[in-house]
Amino acid sequence: MKARVHVMLKNGVLDPQGEAVRHALGSLGFDGVEGVRQGKVIELDLAETDADKARANVTEMCEKLLANTVIESYSVEIA
Repeated sequence: MKARVHVMLKNGVLDPQGEAVRHALGSLGFDGVEGVRQGKVIELDLAETDADKARANVTEMCEKLLANTVIESYSVEIA
């Protein structure tokens, strides 16, 4: 089973990487980009075959390691 975790900074948290990308896009002539938020995607190959157990395990992984839940939010996809 595969899992995909999307991690993004929470709204209101300064995103310096996103701001750097927005500025670079403007420098390249891509006007009209008013904001960029940069995040990360983590893909996991899991031995678990039960989707509910897999989601619970990955959620626990996010809470303990994969996301800084003080400043980041995350979503989990199980495939």
